Amino acid sequence: MANLTGGSSRRLMLGLLLAWLATLAAPPILLARWRSTRLEQLADPAVQADWTAFREAMRTQTDRSGPVQRKVPKSVEPPELVWLRDYFWLAITAWVVLGGVLGGFLALFIMGVAGNGAAGNTLPITVPASTGPTPRPPETERA
Repeated sequence: MANLTGGSSRRLMLGLLLAWLATLAAPPILLARWRSTRLEQLADPAVQADWTAFREAMRTQTDRSGPVQRKVPKSVEPPELVWLRDYFWLAITAWVVLGGVLGGFLALFIMGVAGNGAAGNTLPITVPASTGPTPRPPETERA
């Protein structure tokens, strides 16, 4: 491990900060773009008709005996539509919180390993010399 000087340490910290911010920002931005186009596609009545037909097919297969017992989905809307419409902000919040904490700790770990791994960068450890048992003061006589 090389001892990091001030300049390279700053560059590493800046690089880690930029990577961390990109990791936090890029997936929510891409998901938001995909969400807007996908919600338009899911608004098509043919998608709802396909979902209704799928639920009806599941309803007819619930009575059959076989290795797999089918269950009719409870939602009257396609699950992707419900997720993108109702739980989108929950997914973004979870990504930012969990990704932010994990990325922050990973960056701190990398900075610690890169900055404190050099041999001349450690503090000396002082151990007191052993002097043996401590002497007891002489006892005074009672009068």
